[in-house]
Amino acid sequence: MTPAALLAQVADRLSRAGIPDPQSDARRLVAHALGIAPERVRLSDREASDAELRALDAAIAARMARQPVAQIVGWRDFWKHRFTVTRDTLDPRPDTETLVAAALDLPWRSVLDLGTGTGAILLSLLGDRPSARGTGTDLSDAALAVARGNADRLGIAAAFLRSDWFAAVEGRFDLIVSNPPYIAADEMAGLGPEVRDWEPRAALTDEGDGLSAYRAIAAGAPAHLTPGGWLAVEIGPSQASAVAGLMEAAGFGSVRVLPDLDGRDRVVTGRAG
Repeated sequence: MTPAALLAQVADRLSRAGIPDPQSDARRLVAHALGIAPERVRLSDREASDAELRALDAAIAARMARQPVAQIVGWRDFWKHRFTVTRDTLDPRPDTETLVAAALDLPWRSVLDLGTGTGAILLSLLGDRPSARGTGTDLSDAALAVARGNADRLGIAAAFLRSDWFAAVEGRFDLIVSNPPYIAADEMAGLGPEVRDWEPRAALTDEGDGLSAYRAIAAGAPAHLTPGGWLAVEIGPSQASAVAGLMEAAGFGSVRVLPDLDGRDRVVTGRAG
């Protein structure tokens, strides 16, 4: 079968299985199995080999088990780069690009990324500011290995260290960014299976009210920011007031809430005194 014929067949199977956005998923799965770029799937007229068809069947089975496509194919495009994704990291989402855009509007020459995961936020920022220096932290050694691999593959210089928020961080930075675990424990059951069952739980929830990470970050950030430095964090869409209040209570000024492309509250920024 040609890639185009496979695309139609796979999209139909995924649709009947109730998979969201089956056409897009089918394109990425077919491209992955055949070793071609997703945009080439409709254009290629070569026949798929038996080995490629077996690889595609395995990918379809994984997707029907609700494994995220990024984990199946091993990558996700984010901002201007392609990042390796594994089960040890969150899948970088388009909403998080709001945080990158907001950070790039701020003046800074050094950046600390707390809970770096794939390194997508940090490496996107440093890729756009090659003269800046940056450090990413995470509690997961496996996630740090993914982030280091992404940095090496992209040729972007960055430092990484294992740290529980600021515990192992030394020095000051012009900017601190974070997309911390912000889902409350009682909200986890309502998540889609792609997130709830396949992404690292510790990167999703604080097992509490969803705000404990912001409490730690807001309290610790002033000691690790240069005078007039900035803090920018991603939030859940109902957390703007609470997170802005935590920043203000910690002495941050110029606190702003910024929306994502869908108009939902997504980022809170504040400036240290």
